[in-house]
Amino acid sequence: MRPEHIHVTGPPPNPAEHQDCRGVASVLSRVGDKWSVLVIMLLRDGPRRFNELKRMINGISQRMLTLTLRGLERDGLVTRTVFPTIPPRVDYELTDLGRGLAVPVMALGEWAFAHLPEIEGARNDFDARNAG
Repeated sequence: MRPEHIHVTGPPPNPAEHQDCRGVASVLSRVGDKWSVLVIMLLRDGPRRFNELKRMINGISQRMLTLTLRGLERDGLVTRTVFPTIPPRVDYELTDLGRGLAVPVMALGEWAFAHLPEIEGARNDFDARNAG
């Protein structure tokens, strides 16, 4: 049967649901990127300074950390507090919303850590089968 002869039954698409999917996708892209996950995991135990986060996250540039923290702040997951000292001290901390997100993020991180050998083995097998 050619595609033009296939009829789909059911209700017509709901434009509001499509809009909701895009909204959820934007949230998942923020909380699912590797840098955001690491920042959320590190802030789980309390506030940290920018340079402390930078030292703890291997491979992140200053610019990427700044963008990640701003995005998390914009989404209401992190607060930024400036203390009037010389030089100014800036702390980043999870909001209540961010702490709620830390629970599934930690579970995901723990799962990834526990299954890393299996995943690396599967990758190696796949690469060996598809080499050349």
